[in-house]
Amino acid sequence: QEVLAQMQQLLGRSETLRELLQQELEDWQERQRRSCLGAPADTQLRPLETWFTELGKGLFQLRQLLRALSDLRQKVTYERDPLAAETPLLEQRLLEQLTNLLKSAFVVEQQPSTPNPFKRPLVLRTGSKFSARARLLVRLRPPTRHPSLPRRFRKFNILTSSSKTLLAGDTPQEGLVCDFQYLGGLGPHGDHSATSLQGPLVVTEELHLITFTLAYAYCGLELELKTSTLPFVIISNNNQFSSAWASILWFNMLSSDPKAQQFFSAPPPAPWPCLAEVLSWQFESVAERGLSRDHLLMLAEKLFG
Repeated sequence: QEVLAQMQQLLGRSETLRELLQQELEDWQERQRRSCLGAPADTQLRPLETWFTELGKGLFQLRQLLRALSDLRQKVTYERDPLAAETPLLEQRLLEQLTNLLKSAFVVEQQPSTPNPFKRPLVLRTGSKFSARARLLVRLRPPTRHPSLPRRFRKFNILTSSSKTLLAGDTPQEGLVCDFQYLGGLGPHGDHSATSLQGPLVVTEELHLITFTLAYAYCGLELELKTSTLPFVIISNNNQFSSAWASILWFNMLSSDPKAQQFFSAPPPAPWPCLAEVLSWQFESVAERGLSRDHLLMLAEKLFG
């Protein structure tokens, strides 16, 4: 009974810790989103990976202990045995915590981008190569995963292997990662033209996602984990780049839902303080210096009179 009470207490503490880690992860995702727009931000995952891994190890150790207690119950038991009454509930609670931890630990470390360092991320061109990188923050053993594309307005072919193995990076600090480097294609699917209109939006306002699906198995626990990239725009020529990048800015400024692919069917206006901050990031990302108050006032006068 004492062991079971201690396990209940540990599970309560681990749930509190998992909620704190989830908030830290959401903060990291917001920093990553801002960095894609040019904002200076720390997007290192090493601290998060350490915390996620330690919590994962602790929960799996508790799972092994519960299995040992279940084996003990098969050997000796008695009337009103607390193991018979409480162990199944503890196992269910532990499984829920492990599932929630692992599902949140699978993230997109590098958003879709072209190898050219002068190009912005999240704007891809048909016929050009691009890369993306997924990472599992709980480092226990390498599982396998499969990338796929969800529904979208236009269909594209991505020319790459449909499955890869999650491997340790080149250095111990990199963790369990999978690089989808230099993916080819993004050509039109079937007989459709890359610039044809298959939906209600113009090409530079169509938002696409890539979803990575991970088949995870460890110590008898099997799960399917999923994570998606930020929305990106696919263009067919460089003349569309400015409009596409404007769409990326507008979406990330104003949308709280990264899967709102219909955002531009009724796009909201941007308040000037929000737009001014993003414009300053654009200058800082290429000139290492943002816009001053006077610069922004001049831009506002040009925009609004």
